[in-house]
Amino acid sequence: MTSYTTHTMETMQQPTKDRIFTRYQVFIITIIALIQFSVILDFMVLSPLGEILLKKLNIQTREFGLVVSVYAISAGTSGIIAAGFADKFDRKKMLLVFYTGFIFGTFLCAIAPSYIFLLGARFVTGLFGGVIGATGMAIIADLFKPEVRGRVMGFTQMAFSLSQIVGVPVGWKLANTISWHAPFWLIVIYGLVLGVIILVYMKPITGHLTRNVEHSAIRHLKTTLTNRRYFFAFGTTVLLATGGYMLMPFGSTFSRHNMGLSQDDIFWLYVIIGIVSFILGPLLGKLTDKLGRVRVFYAATLLTAVMVVISTHLHITPLYIAAIINSIMFVGVLGRMIPAQAIMTSIPSPQDRGAFMSISGSVQQLAGGIGSFVAGLIVYQTSSGMLLHYDILGFVIVGAMLITVFMMYLLNKQLTTTQQAPPTLQTEDVAMAS
Repeated sequence: MTSYTTHTMETMQQPTKDRIFTRYQVFIITIIALIQFSVILDFMVLSPLGEILLKKLNIQTREFGLVVSVYAISAGTSGIIAAGFADKFDRKKMLLVFYTGFIFGTFLCAIAPSYIFLLGARFVTGLFGGVIGATGMAIIADLFKPEVRGRVMGFTQMAFSLSQIVGVPVGWKLANTISWHAPFWLIVIYGLVLGVIILVYMKPITGHLTRNVEHSAIRHLKTTLTNRRYFFAFGTTVLLATGGYMLMPFGSTFSRHNMGLSQDDIFWLYVIIGIVSFILGPLLGKLTDKLGRVRVFYAATLLTAVMVVISTHLHITPLYIAAIINSIMFVGVLGRMIPAQAIMTSIPSPQDRGAFMSISGSVQQLAGGIGSFVAGLIVYQTSSGMLLHYDILGFVIVGAMLITVFMMYLLNKQLTTTQQAPPTLQTEDVAMAS
């Protein structure tokens, strides 16, 4: 079994001279991107559904903010619980178990008859969905060399763009023409098909099991949580999550009532943003590997901060201007996500990757849940539908971004120092890089 696993890992990690990735690695990148697409879509579809749910379920912005945050809070909780077991099993099995639970939770959303039921369904979805992204990142760290992970992240983040191009606009159309339940049904059908493909064609990923010396899941969780080298990374992740969770849930409502865009305008806005992000995502991945992860992160953060301030202060705006502003902002968001994730995959030791990624995903979800709830407290919807204090929300997000820049600088400095001066941190990654 061990020799088979070693041979499989070597085969997957040795592309031919004229190819950056092997065919199987391309398959893995595609699968992770498609999984991320469904998970991201499940979250992002709430943005265009925001205006509809506020009316259909007769709820306020605070209650809608809770719909978003309950997913994040349950995802964060399950991620911490799963962290102790994350490096104890075949990553393929972990992925299938949690993806199945995620699809079941989305099915509950699809049949939700009331606000309370939807709230419970989002809790169940988050319980499983919160671990999927972490498992995917662990798989990437297992199968790809550090010097190409920027490219890998660039391709997997195309899922984010694809959800903008296809998922969100289609979800918006389905919600307006059929029912707000329809987008969730679409995700359920998509997830079932993808789950079968993973079951049949994905190979077991067990190389990390040969290095795992911990026998107790609780002990493994404790040692990962208390590792000083990891702790600062978790803190950085908290602030990285703030922006998206605070801004996205009320995006469609702000576009509709404050910017004066029609339903068709919002449809095309999402399509345009997605196309631009889809094209530039892989390019940002290449730039991350070529120019350096931190440099790209700094530049993207500055760009994003400027565009957040501009976008949250908009009033009546033509579609073409809204598309330009939002496209630039989302490119900045991708430019932050790709290098940040590339850095995070280089931090944990091989035997801690699953646990580290699960905990990192958990604190991200928990921070995002709190951020979403706080955003619901900051903004207020008037009787005419307009959102007040959205500009204040923008300044709060920019403040979090500026702090993150400083934390990312310290994190990268710590990582660089550790890799230069031997030992436990990245023995495998350093070996792979050489």
